[in-house]
This record gives sequence, structure tokens and C-alpha cells, in this order.
Amino acid sequence: MAIYLDNAATSWPKHPAVLAAMQDYLSTAGGNPGRSGHSMSVEAARIVFAAREGLGRLFNAASPDRVTFAKNATEALNMIIFGLLGAGGHVVTTGIEHNAVMRPLRRLESLGAALTVVPCDRTGMVDPDDVKRVVTKNTRLIIATHASNVTGAIMPVAALGRIARECGVPFAVDAAQTAGCVPIDMQADNIDLLAFTGHKGLGGPQGTGGLALSPAVELPPLLYGGTGSVSEAEYQPDFLPDRLESGTLNAVGIAGLGAAVAELAKTGVAMLAAHKQGLVAALVKGAASIPGITVYGPADAADNAGVVSLNFDGLVCSEVGLALDRAFGILTRTGLHCAPAAHRTIGTFPQGTVRLSVSRFTTREEIGRVVSALGQIAEMAR
Repeated sequence: MAIYLDNAATSWPKHPAVLAAMQDYLSTAGGNPGRSGHSMSVEAARIVFAAREGLGRLFNAASPDRVTFAKNATEALNMIIFGLLGAGGHVVTTGIEHNAVMRPLRRLESLGAALTVVPCDRTGMVDPDDVKRVVTKNTRLIIATHASNVTGAIMPVAALGRIARECGVPFAVDAAQTAGCVPIDMQADNIDLLAFTGHKGLGGPQGTGGLALSPAVELPPLLYGGTGSVSEAEYQPDFLPDRLESGTLNAVGIAGLGAAVAELAKTGVAMLAAHKQGLVAALVKGAASIPGITVYGPADAADNAGVVSLNFDGLVCSEVGLALDRAFGILTRTGLHCAPAAHRTIGTFPQGTVRLSVSRFTTREEIGRVVSALGQIAEMAR
């Protein structure tokens, strides 16, 4: 049986309740939510709203209608960045960001927006005081990942949120690696915009995600079109969530996501986070004890969202990933992980790293087998 450690890319396996909810949707609901008044459409709309409510509770959003669906975190991040900076201005981000943040920002920079990238330390952590020092009267947005997809380092979002609130600047968080892995409280942490994906820590299917907004911010749509509401008007509705949800939603995917969130609520994100911290601690301790292996990221597993990156002396990371897969049945991801800024920060650009990312279904026994495999590869390399 393979050991799946690529959960930072997409989580697997999915909880049986997720599969059942998607099957049930296609078998018994299947209508287009919000587009008709018949019973199947009404049931589809009920399922979508239930998922919206569950996500709102999970993130402590202001209200369910301020949780909007998109196909992934990347789309949500584009909604934030182009919505708040389309007319220019200054934006502050960190040196550990994923390309889902950096590429839209670089595009706007090429069109005249001002961009400040605050350096992080070698673990991938930013100093909030460094962020505060670069905020100006022209700053329109502070945006940061909640946790690095390369080192797993959990950012001090509460401190960053306080700074943003004190400066009167909207604060956006990329929660692609933390939604479902780390407790998130939008109101307590002054998060104005939270981009999330459904297929990673939340445990839902691919093609799901979205954006939660505080009452302090409004965004123009990234897409315009049919919403199923105010159909007599040729202008976009001005209320949420409809304003940001043009076109038919991935309702079957949202049904699966809603079921995944319901299962998370039964266990509690804090308990799952503790489970992952134990796995990370065992993996880091085991890997770091092997001569010839360099482990990147926070020393304390409590500061890690479930991602461990490492390299072997004398071996290219892709060779290690291939050996782990073919010789040991351990599935990982190697390379730059769509985050060249992060790899420049930790000194692994352009080669990248071997990335191992755990989930709620990963066991201590599996981690033991992984450490043993790493040791055997290191011995062969020597």
C-alpha cells in the first residue's frame, strides 16, 4: 500500500462522507442551484447554502452570504488582488508567497502598481515589524500566505492583522495550506479577505474553493454574467454572494466540500492540527538525524502546518522523489512547488526540495516507514 505524502498539492484519500455526498447529489438533487423553482433546483440550492454556512462557521466569517465560491484559491486571490489594486496603489507581501499571489502582483507591478516584498527568514517566517515599517499612506493591501507550501511555516497572521487594522489597510490571507489544518478566526485575527481551496486540508474535491470577506471590504466581480437573481436586469447584482458568483457553480463539488467541512467540525480542526504536529515532529526528528539530509522550515512542529521539505547531499531532489516512489511506494512532490520566491528565501532555488506533506489520515507507522526509507536512500548515496 502506497504512503501518500502529497497532501499540500491535494489531499487523499477523501473521507467516505465526501464521496457519498457527491454521489447523492448527482443521484437525487442534480438541479442547478438558484436557477429554477422546481424541487431539484431548490434541493441543490439548499446543499450549496449548507456548505456556505459550514465554511462560515469554520472561519468565523461575519455571515454565510459573505462566503463566496470559486473554483480554487487562485481564482479567489485574483479576485482580491485585481479587485483592490486594479487602479494601482501600493501592496505589501512577503518573500515566501506562492505564484498564485506573486504572478498577479507582478502583472499589476508591470502596469504601474507599487509592490514591496518583505523578506522572510530561512524558515519562511516574516517579522510583523518589518511589514509595519513598509506600509505607507498609499498602501491598498497587505497580503500574506497563512502557511508556506514549501516549509510549512505558519505566519503570525494575528499580528499582521493588528498592523493592518491599525494602518487602515485591508488584510488578505492565502489559506490554501491552512484551511482545515490550522484554526482560523477571521474576526479575531482581523482578516478582511480569506482565500481558500477545498481540495487540500478541507478534504473536499478539486475544483472547489472560494473567498470569505469581512463587512469592512467590498470587491468588484472578476466575472460578470448570470447569477440566477435579478434576471430582469442587464447589470450585475450588487449584493453578496451573487455579485461574485457569475455562472453555474460546481454544485456537486460543493456538495462534497460541504460534507468534508461537516466531518471536520465533528473532529475539530485543533485536534487534527495536533495530530499533524505530532507527525511533523517525528518526521523532522527522524530525517534530521540522518547524515546527509538537510531539513528546512521551523524547528518547532507547532509552527508547521504539515509540510516538511528536505534535500540530500549529492542527490537531485527529483532523483530522491523517484526512488521514494518506485522503491518504497512513498508519494511526494519535488521541485519548486510553484513558489520560486520561497525557494530563494530558504536557499534551494533553482533545484527545489523533496516535499512531504501529511494529512489527517497519515499514521505514525507510516512516518516510521518514511524515515527508514530516507535513511536507506542516504546510505546508498554515501
